[in-house]
Amino acid sequence: MAHSINFVVYKSNSKVIETHAHIYDEQFDEDRNAMLHRAFSVGVEQIWMPNCNSETITGMLQLEIEHPERCKPMMGLHPCYVKEDYQTELNLVADWLSKKPFIMIGEIGLDFYWDLSFVAEQEKAFIFQLELAKKYNLPICIHSRNSKGNSQNAIIRCCELIEEFGWKDLRGIFHCFSGNLEEARRVIGLNFLLGIGGVSTFKNAGLDMVLPYIALENIVLETDSPYLAPIPYRGKRNEVAYIALVADRVAMLMGSDELQVREITSGNAFKLINGLI
Repeated sequence: MAHSINFVVYKSNSKVIETHAHIYDEQFDEDRNAMLHRAFSVGVEQIWMPNCNSETITGMLQLEIEHPERCKPMMGLHPCYVKEDYQTELNLVADWLSKKPFIMIGEIGLDFYWDLSFVAEQEKAFIFQLELAKKYNLPICIHSRNSKGNSQNAIIRCCELIEEFGWKDLRGIFHCFSGNLEEARRVIGLNFLLGIGGVSTFKNAGLDMVLPYIALENIVLETDSPYLAPIPYRGKRNEVAYIALVADRVAMLMGSDELQVREITSGNAFKLINGLI
């Protein structure tokens, strides 16, 4: 099935860094090149690709081969893929990190949304990958999703584990940030950026009570494609070009303009991985 976008993009000559997109996902198999062309046409300079598990590595690295200046891979084990065999998966992550450069360890973290059966293993996997970040002096990309009933707070628990780990040079991105202002300030205080995506356009997401009270220097932009498409595409397949809508929404919430949002957030991204690309 072909996909297209029909919104009007302005200031498309201004560059922007997409810090989180699963462009290797099978949902893009039929039109991946066209999707990438749309992304580049709206000014996307780089696309950072988080890994999920052993099954996503091949497709991700192939995109790096095809677009070496544009598509930048991470390496890590996503918490939703932490199961009985998680140590085998972690050993593969460690092996890849010893063989080639990656821009970040990710995506890693805690997911309490669907299943709490492997929370202890998720925490062990998180700590293991923090050790890898320290070993290779790499930033990390954190996935932190709460339970449906909010009985457990993944953002706070990730912060606690980071504090307990105690490496002062640890830095990175809390991807798809959807917490409150207090949580945002705690994350920022730990030397992390907030990854802001399509959720910022959702009416009751709460980011309208967060973004106006923090600085642009504390955020980066993302789409999390093919997930979490912004308004007016919510519920449909997300794609990288929609980052233009995210930038526009962030500009509105933060009393800025799209050009400034693109420039500052892209600068934040480059500073995070300075010297790694």
